[in-house]
Amino acid sequence: MIVVDDGSTDGTAERLAAEFPSVRCLRQQRRGVSAARNRGVAAARGDWLAFLDSDDEWLPAKLERQLAALERAKDRRICHTDEVWIRDGRRVNPGRRHAKAGGRIFRQCLELCAISPSSVVLHRSLFEEVGGFDEELPACEDYDLWLRITAHHPVLLVDEPLVVKHGGHADQLSRSIWGLDRFRIRALEGVLSADTLTAGDRDAAAEVLVEKCVIFADGAAKRGRHAEAEAYRRKAAAWSADVDLAGAV
Repeated sequence: MIVVDDGSTDGTAERLAAEFPSVRCLRQQRRGVSAARNRGVAAARGDWLAFLDSDDEWLPAKLERQLAALERAKDRRICHTDEVWIRDGRRVNPGRRHAKAGGRIFRQCLELCAISPSSVVLHRSLFEEVGGFDEELPACEDYDLWLRITAHHPVLLVDEPLVVKHGGHADQLSRSIWGLDRFRIRALEGVLSADTLTAGDRDAAAEVLVEKCVIFADGAAKRGRHAEAEAYRRKAAAWSADVDLAGAV
């Protein structure tokens, strides 16, 4: 087990050394979640990788169930599980749009982050093949990675709630950054610019990109960020025309 301490100030490293001396603790100045995960992967020695964010927990037998499933499905290099959601100390039921799925799930990954990093077991070869987490993204880095993976690779699902996700706390990343859709837009542009999608997947991705550009532009305008709003409206128009042109061809 490797813990990456990304510039914490709560005594994490000292507590680990005292209570869990067999754990490798890698300390670094704060560089963000992508850099932390990538550094942990670089230090790991195994073929299979599993991530656990600081506000989540694994339930007993999680890794055992996933590795057994992967042993039965040798063509899969990524596996995730269902999850339990806790908000402000109480269990809540995710909406239908958050239902977990397996197989070719690229289109399910377009609207929202359909895979929780803490639920994943991922083969190192696949992680390296797609380039790991984008360290230039301050948020939605998981959404970006899943798009790059699911564009070409099927996902295995262990349909059991084996991860507990705790949300609602004040320092949650999604609460501290405004306009998360701009990072999803960048991720969508990246996977579209690679020009390796099927025609159907490309159209679906472009349509979602246009929707998110419009939503972000409206939000920026309400905050008085008119130049930014106009830039995203132009981006939406360009991608909309691109989809129409592709359909005409």
